[in-house]
Amino acid sequence: MSLIASDNAMILESAAGWLAAGRGVALATVTGCWGSAPRPVGSLMAIADDGAMAGSVSGGCIEGAVAMEAARVIEDGEPRLLSFGISNEMAWEVGLACGGKLEIYLEPLA
Repeated sequence: MSLIASDNAMILESAAGWLAAGRGVALATVTGCWGSAPRPVGSLMAIADDGAMAGSVSGGCIEGAVAMEAARVIEDGEPRLLSFGISNEMAWEVGLACGGKLEIYLEPLA
């Protein structure tokens, strides 16, 4: 089993446990990445209604923003496509080698 598949299995196990306990849960999935992106397509992060998280979609850079949006997804039941990015020019200004873009599909679980 690959490392990402192993990680994702543990993340889905956490989500299933939260659901079994009657908690609201959203699942974030990396659906696209270009340039500098720390997590590959297919990476998962589960977010519970109390803000608990399992997994990662960016290596820590945008998890807070995804968790805030997950609260809305859990509340209204509507999935969302999130997009985060930085241009090459902006990346150089803050000391990064190149820019990048990350797309994340965020959906409620039931």
